[in-house]
Amino acid sequence: MDRTCAGIAEGGARCRQAPMRGEEFCFWHHPDYKEEAAQARKVGGQRRRRERAIEGAYELEGLDSVAGIRRYLEIAMADALNLENSVQRVRAVIAGVMAATKLLEVGEHEDRIAAIEAALGPRVVKSERRR
Repeated sequence: MDRTCAGIAEGGARCRQAPMRGEEFCFWHHPDYKEEAAQARKVGGQRRRRERAIEGAYELEGLDSVAGIRRYLEIAMADALNLENSVQRVRAVIAGVMAATKLLEVGEHEDRIAAIEAALGPRVVKSERRR
């Protein structure tokens, strides 16, 4: 049987976290770690706010599409090009170019598959997962 924390979550239900080794409470509910847990919550909140601000400033969509990945790559390449001229900069630019080449190939394959599926129409059974 799995042990769970003896603490009570905000909603009034039992905490479902595993307790710390040899203790009955998890990190978040252990009285000895109250200050550390509060600091961790604060840092986590600051990080989430910073992530949302960055997403808005850079118009980031996520990594679940070719367009989203392309945007991240554009930002990384711009940052790399702004570095001082060095071997590391050249390596970063080459890595970015290689990633962009692969991204173009994937995008082209997606377009071709979409065109084939459109041409075949209802004769093709679409599946969630391709092999």
